[in-house]
Amino acid sequence: MATEKIRVGIIGASMHSGWGRDAHIPALRALPEFEITAVSTSRQETADEAAKHFGIPHAFADPYKMVQHPDVDLVSICVRVPFHHQLGLAALNAGKHLYCEWPLAATTEQAQQMRDLAVRKGVRHMVGLQARGAREFNRVRDLVAEGYIGKVLSCTMIITTPTWGTEFTRDWAYMADRSNGNTLLTSPGGHSIDALCHCLGEFKELSGVVANQRQQIKIVETGETIQMTAPDQVLISGVLQSGAVASIHLKGGTSNGTGFMFEIHGTEGTLAVVPTDLTQATYIQVSEFIVRGAQTGKPLADLTIPESYRRVPPAVPTGLPFNVAQLYMLMAEGIREGKSPSPDFDVAVKRHQLLDAIQKASDTGIRQIL
Repeated sequence: MATEKIRVGIIGASMHSGWGRDAHIPALRALPEFEITAVSTSRQETADEAAKHFGIPHAFADPYKMVQHPDVDLVSICVRVPFHHQLGLAALNAGKHLYCEWPLAATTEQAQQMRDLAVRKGVRHMVGLQARGAREFNRVRDLVAEGYIGKVLSCTMIITTPTWGTEFTRDWAYMADRSNGNTLLTSPGGHSIDALCHCLGEFKELSGVVANQRQQIKIVETGETIQMTAPDQVLISGVLQSGAVASIHLKGGTSNGTGFMFEIHGTEGTLAVVPTDLTQATYIQVSEFIVRGAQTGKPLADLTIPESYRRVPPAVPTGLPFNVAQLYMLMAEGIREGKSPSPDFDVAVKRHQLLDAIQKASDTGIRQIL
C-alpha cells in the first residue's frame, strides 16, 4: 500500500442525509490518498442508490459483510453511537484499519475493548474528535506552547446547543436516553473538552455538576411526551496539569445569549477563539473560527493562521468536510508509515475516562483527583 490508494468502506452513508454523506464522502473524494470502494446503509435499496450516486463500486445492506470485503482497507463508522462497539469489533477482527466517529462507544468499557483489540490486531485506529484537525485550535495550542501569553493562569469555555431542550425529532429521540451514550456531556461535551485539553493539557482534578433539568420532552412529529434521562446542563471546574484553572459550562436547549466562548488568560496576554458566524449554532468540531490574541497592554486582535496548518489540498470543501479531511490525512500518514495517528483510540479512552470522572464528581459531590 506504499503507493496505492487506501480503499475505504463507509458504514452509514445514505445519499439523503447524515454525517457520512455531508462530511466523510466529500472529504474522502477530495483526497487523492483515498478511494471509497464500499458503502453500507440499513437497506439494500439505499445502499445501491448511494453507490450509484457517488460512483462507489460495492453496496451492502449488511455492514458485517462489507468489513470482510477484500477491496476495503479502512472502515469508517458514521452511524449512531449504540452501534459503534459491535461494528468496530467486527471491522477490527477482519483486520481492517478503523476510523470511528466520537463518542467511540456507549461506555468506557466498550471503548477500552475496541482500543485493546485494535492494538492486538496491529491496525491503525482513529476517533473522530475533529476539533483536533481544526487549524484554529492547533494554532492556539502552538501559541500557548511558544509562550505567547506567558504562563497560563485560567481558561473559560461556554458551549450551547439547541439540542437537549424541550423537544426532539423522532430520528434523534434516542439521545434523550442517557444509556445510549450520545448526550450533552459525551457528544458536544466530549468534543469541546477534548479541544480544551488538546490546547492546554489534561485535567489534574475537577468538580462537576451534571444536571437533568428537563425530565420530559416532546416528539416533534407526534406531540408524544417521553422521559429524558440525559443531562441538559453540565458544569465543570478544575485544575489542569499545568496548574491553570479551568471552567466549562455546557447548556442544552439554548439558542440565545453567548453561543460559544473559549478564552485563555496568561501572565503575558490573552487568547480567544471566536466563531466567524455568530448567527449560527456553533459546533466546536465543525464550525469555523477566528483566533484572537493580545499581549500585555494591547487590545485583542485577529491573528493570522499560517498556511502550514492546512494539511489538505484546495479541493477539500470548507465547512463540515474540512476537519474530517484534516484527520484523514493524519490517518493516511499513519497507515503509510505504520505509526499511530492522533487522535487514536488511546485518546478516546482517556476522554471517556475523563467524562466518567465528571459524572462521578456530580454523583458523589466529591472532587475527583485524576
